[in-house]
Amino acid sequence: MNFNELPEFQKECKRFGKKYKSLLNDIQGFKNDLQNFKDVVSITPLGNNKHFNVVTQTENAKIIKARFFCRYLKKSSLRVIYIYIEEKKRIDFIELYFKGNKENEDRERIKKYLKSLDL
Repeated sequence: MNFNELPEFQKECKRFGKKYKSLLNDIQGFKNDLQNFKDVVSITPLGNNKHFNVVTQTENAKIIKARFFCRYLKKSSLRVIYIYIEEKKRIDFIELYFKGNKENEDRERIKKYLKSLDL
């Protein structure tokens, strides 16, 4: 599985990573001791339980909102918005946000990203 990150997603990771020290490891898996988010979505890109929801889908791709559990967040979770392009076996991370601060995903960012894709 190939992974890409939008620049906005990278900025959000950096910002949240300062506050929640385990964030990058929880996403990327720099240590091999725990399963990380990229491992999970590599195996089941559309998710395998109630913590994954298809927000939008096109003929060739699906936008998924997933609940992301960071070890530094005890009872709260972050949300990750990503697109799964089955044809290309690719996942692009679009947005990362804290559920307590923001109710829903940035639909304008998703629309803009979908327009920029050549599917």
